[in-house]
Amino acid sequence: MPKRTVTALVLLLIGFPTLLFGGIPYFIFFGFLLIASAWEYAEIFRVSGSRPARWLILAGVAAVCVARFYQPVLLQPVMTWTVLAMMAYHLLDYERGAEHAGMDFSVSLGALVYLGWVGSYLLALRQIENGGWWVMFVLPCVWMTDTGAYMLGAAYGKHRMTPRLSPKKTWEGFAAGVVSAGLLGGFLAFSYTTWGPLHLPIWQGTVFGLTIGLLTPLGDLGESMLKRQAGLKDSGSIFPGHGGAFDRIDSWLWAAVLGYYFITTFIG
Repeated sequence: MPKRTVTALVLLLIGFPTLLFGGIPYFIFFGFLLIASAWEYAEIFRVSGSRPARWLILAGVAAVCVARFYQPVLLQPVMTWTVLAMMAYHLLDYERGAEHAGMDFSVSLGALVYLGWVGSYLLALRQIENGGWWVMFVLPCVWMTDTGAYMLGAAYGKHRMTPRLSPKKTWEGFAAGVVSAGLLGGFLAFSYTTWGPLHLPIWQGTVFGLTIGLLTPLGDLGESMLKRQAGLKDSGSIFPGHGGAFDRIDSWLWAAVLGYYFITTFIG
């Protein structure tokens, strides 16, 4: 617990200023988390016996992040050429003796799509008008989902939700997470509209919080699936007491996409 607390405080001290300033500091912070997660993703599958194109994955995720944040018009060409480069790499790897190069190509492609294309919505979210406020609307709802599920699930959880993927998760904890996120979403909508620049009805904030609570646990469970397949507890050890970067942002990936399309579709 002391390690977890210290690590959380350090991340907050680094992350909050980058959120306020935006621009390059924000890009570096979240870009680092995505690239570190891509490294861990490749390592998870390497432990499972695959041979993903680690350096192409890292380069591809980095390129997608740059394009999403600075030049969205280049996003599709970057994705397209990286996919072709990955195919060429795995063709050569098969010639070098990789028996499952076709599956390895799928693994590499999965990293590019999930941590590059989907993950870079964490960057796109900040680029929306009043993006700093929106990030601090979306991510706290994720954190409240985790906190509510952990605290009430540990105290009252009796019915296991996903015995294979994550045995400690319970339906009681899941329900607590959904309700907690909904309440926080409504509160933040009221607060940011009253004292900030946003114009968000309480009911919309509540609905969004409930949606975050319902769907973002799938990000956590998805990463658990990958780790269990490899027999790993954590994706890495970069954050003492918290595991790896992928462990930290697994739910954020889903939240960023949900938040981006909620805001651009229903708000502005």
